Amino acid sequence: MARNKKLGLTARIVIGMVAGIAVGFIFKFILAGQEERILHLLGFDIALKALFVDGFFHIGGEIFISSLKMLVVPLVFVSLVCGTCSLSDTSALGRLGGKTIGLYLVTTAIAISLAIFAALLVSPGEGVQMQSDATFDISEAPALSQVFINIFPSNPIESMAKGNMLQVIVFAVLFGLAMAISGKSGERLATIFTDLSEVIMKLVTLLMNLAPYGVFFLMAKLFTTLGFETIASLAKYFAVVLAALLIHGFVVYAVILKLLSGLNPFIFFRKMRDTALFGFSTSSSNATMPITMETVTKKLGVKNSVASFTVPLGATINMDGTAIMQGVATVFIAQVFAVDLTMSDYLMVILTATLASIGTAGVPGVGLIMLAMVLQQVGLPVEGIALIIGVDRLLDMTRTAVNITGDAMVSCIVGKSEGAFDQAIFDDINAGTKEENVDFHHLR
Repeated sequence: MARNKKLGLTARIVIGMVAGIAVGFIFKFILAGQEERILHLLGFDIALKALFVDGFFHIGGEIFISSLKMLVVPLVFVSLVCGTCSLSDTSALGRLGGKTIGLYLVTTAIAISLAIFAALLVSPGEGVQMQSDATFDISEAPALSQVFINIFPSNPIESMAKGNMLQVIVFAVLFGLAMAISGKSGERLATIFTDLSEVIMKLVTLLMNLAPYGVFFLMAKLFTTLGFETIASLAKYFAVVLAALLIHGFVVYAVILKLLSGLNPFIFFRKMRDTALFGFSTSSSNATMPITMETVTKKLGVKNSVASFTVPLGATINMDGTAIMQGVATVFIAQVFAVDLTMSDYLMVILTATLASIGTAGVPGVGLIMLAMVLQQVGLPVEGIALIIGVDRLLDMTRTAVNITGDAMVSCIVGKSEGAFDQAIFDDINAGTKEENVDFHHLR
């Protein structure tokens, strides 16, 4: 009987996270504490860092992240093809896309408005005199015309290889539509894609069982190298961003979910625990996408025809957490440099950041690019970004958790409005949990 009473996935991930943080603190103390001189003379500090921090922790964490990213393109392509070709009314795709993109833009606008209001209320940059030698490279954001051109792939295989998700989404939708109108040939191919989708989801389940170990490695390395001195010097900025993220994630999303779908927010958040922990530890919406997809379909009850579209699109363009960072950072940098922004400036920040969430999708360093665009739009020095880089890593983890929660929330609303939602699965607290533990004994 004792063998069946295993810890749940959430508990195991939390244990891995806490253990990783504790080990990270221990290594940080050993490598930079009072024993530094002795360790340095004996060469132990270099050996410990090379063996554990740059060795086990780094390798284990990178393998875990790569394993998750490995599934993203096949999962998005196969799931979206399955979802599109199963639509009985192909005209519903336009309505589905309009609802999804509209909701993502609205939540992003609310997020940055909340952030600006919170920053103006607290004034985190007042009285701050900071110098920073931090450097950063920001790629130039593409022109709006080029954004629309880049959505359509000239080589879909190259798009998959490069992980250009907007192009993969467009190709998958077109491929699925072609299958839907291809008669018997499309039906035969749809059966193959359905089987592929099931196999990929089983692979997701396998990787979820390894999550506690991957989370341990990621946390151990992060907290060994994290500079808490910088966080202390930017405590007010850090606290405002974190508070705005939590309010948006727990209050704003709960209100929107209840008003637009009537669903119980408490059940929603309970079922999102595992996925939020994944997002927090990986700091990547794309890497967490396979887990988000499984949670949305298996635990929240959204049909694949909707989830296969809303989740990948959300991971690409939904950047509520990033928008919150931009709103607070804009006010913070303006206060540090003693620049007074007008109401029209703040409205321009809201508009720019909301539209930039789509315009910069898929561009490396997207958060910094969007922030640079916002700062330039209102005449603030882009060099101010260097002041906040030091604390951005830890906040990025929380931003990702908020982003993927928003993806799931919008998926539920759109699924409910389209009649592609299973209320019984949503209400069942244990829905999807039976897949957590995989029996490997039959492989022997």
